[in-house]
Amino acid sequence: MTLQGLAQILASGLLMGLIYALIAAGLSLIFGLMDVVNFAHGEFLMLAMYATFGIVVATALDPVLAAPLVVGAMFVLGAFVYFAVIRHAMRAKANIGMVQVFATFGLGITIRGLAQHVFTPDYRSIQTSFLAGRTLDLGGVFLPLPQLFGGLLSCLSFVALYFIIRRTDFGRALEATREDAGAVALVGIDKNRVFALGWGLGAALVGIAGSVMAIFYYIHPDVGTPFALIAYVTVALGGFGSIFGALAAGLLVGIVEAISATILSPSMKAVGIYLIYLVVVFMRPRGLFGNL
Repeated sequence: MTLQGLAQILASGLLMGLIYALIAAGLSLIFGLMDVVNFAHGEFLMLAMYATFGIVVATALDPVLAAPLVVGAMFVLGAFVYFAVIRHAMRAKANIGMVQVFATFGLGITIRGLAQHVFTPDYRSIQTSFLAGRTLDLGGVFLPLPQLFGGLLSCLSFVALYFIIRRTDFGRALEATREDAGAVALVGIDKNRVFALGWGLGAALVGIAGSVMAIFYYIHPDVGTPFALIAYVTVALGGFGSIFGALAAGLLVGIVEAISATILSPSMKAVGIYLIYLVVVFMRPRGLFGNL
């Protein structure tokens, strides 16, 4: 393998890794806040991609310009799901963990079934975009502009997350609620409001990823499933509840996937991801940056 070929593999892996990290960040945020695993996370991604497609078809906007609308809609959806489903599941008197699992799992099945009914299982794609089909040539290393745009958005999103969590009242309320959801009521913090905003923020992060992926990936009702599996692995690798651990793990997953696709057949590229996941889980069960 030439040095140029290795650089191409690493660049491709890093760009996809940043998108994986963005998908996983929302999942990690919700888990760190509430100890709830959102098994409808892949369906949120699918809805974001369909929303992008729908806006583009209805308004002829470029997907890049449609992205803010999709992110806003996903934020509202995330907050609504908390108030409509998760808040009630958390009130269970027994087996609360299983109730939460089945609530989000059932939500995911419902969303997927509705998507198949409304949109049919047919594959769709966005044909008109300024970024689609374009690449940036850096000395023989080719970077697809949609993935490059997604990587830049991911970096900006993590910078914004840092300032939101570290420098805002909401971020401080988020950290306080994460530490002790019961005690925050004593200082006037409404934990339901914080939980709803946390779900909204987590869904908005998925909305960013979905609006980018709709440019270069086929859209169908099952599109979120493989990315949800990768997101679960990424969260486990980075450490449950560690948002910035998800960033490091996402980059690792992207690079391992790119290397696996080169060494093995493309259909076997996920083998490397799950292999390194098993190694990390056996050697460090709490993940690379976890606190469990």
